[in-house]
Amino acid sequence: MKKFKKILPLLTALVVLLVLLAGCGGGSKTSNQNKAANTAIPEKDKDYVVNLGYYNCDHMTAACIAKDTGIFDELGLKVNVTGNGKVPEAMAAGQMDAGYVGNSGSMRAYIKGSPIIVAANNHVGGSYYLVASNDITDPQQLIGKQLAIGTNPEKTSISWINMAKELGLPVEGKHYEVLNMSDMDEYFALKAGRLTAYSTCDPWASMAEYEKTGHVLAVDGKLPSGEWGECCAFHLSKQFASEHPELARLMVLAHSRAMEHIYTKPVRSAEIFAKNYQVPEEVALMTIWKKTVAEGRTLTWEIDLNNWQRQIDMELAAGTLDAAPKLDEFIQPQYLRDSGADNFDTFIKEKVDPVFPVGMPYEEWKKKAFELEGKTA
Repeated sequence: MKKFKKILPLLTALVVLLVLLAGCGGGSKTSNQNKAANTAIPEKDKDYVVNLGYYNCDHMTAACIAKDTGIFDELGLKVNVTGNGKVPEAMAAGQMDAGYVGNSGSMRAYIKGSPIIVAANNHVGGSYYLVASNDITDPQQLIGKQLAIGTNPEKTSISWINMAKELGLPVEGKHYEVLNMSDMDEYFALKAGRLTAYSTCDPWASMAEYEKTGHVLAVDGKLPSGEWGECCAFHLSKQFASEHPELARLMVLAHSRAMEHIYTKPVRSAEIFAKNYQVPEEVALMTIWKKTVAEGRTLTWEIDLNNWQRQIDMELAAGTLDAAPKLDEFIQPQYLRDSGADNFDTFIKEKVDPVFPVGMPYEEWKKKAFELEGKTA
């Protein structure tokens, strides 16, 4: 018994030492992402339901991916996801906490006083398409026809301006019968023969190609300079971010994880995409391939101020923006920095490039994706 009493302090010290060493070792291996995920949500926020909005556009599909893969649940978040809402307006009215918004719309809203900030990126470039009916063989045939490109497109749509110039078409809406419709409605109107052409994001360009109801005349991708601009971003309500900073941080982390899922599990992502956007899974696959492989790594959570500035300069010159927001106020990168999200470039280099290199042909990409996920095409 006396020997045991002498040994006991040594055993206790050894156990404490092992625990400390394990803690040090574990700390070196634990990513920032896992640290963020394990952070307890404050008691006052545990029952808070975050209202998240997005548009029915492929650029913004991280919203439904985060919901349907259980990413929100894994992070302890309660989120109400609403598609096709008027996100900037809803955030200004205090009815929405976070949202995916196109850069032009969000900047105009911010300048007018909408209390929204950019917390993470979402999509670079345009990836916008001009889709025409099959009987259009020359872009000049569009003049005088019904085009769903928005009213006063020369003042509201930089994508239309870029594509019209590429095709040698006048940019002013007065040269066409212009209509303002949702992307989905545009597609079905063209399919029914009640529309000649429309500008859209995917999946409604891929849908036209898939069903052979129309064809893509032009694509607005990189800027005319050959560099990337900015398309849309992940926004937070100022009030929500101020009153619930931990939830705001976790929402940004969920956003980044959803994008990682799209890159590494494109088949499962396409299944979710197809269900939420009400399109065939083949169309969803085509869309994801375009955004992650064919057109480059255009889906990203990384904030690049150079992209924003190039986009702003171009829109100011074109007249689609009357003024520009102060980027150091409008963009708040600390939410992304503190979220624990992985470094985007490192993630792509380590997890995506070796598997799905940029420019990989669609059929090859699709075959490999199904094999890796253990699914049958």
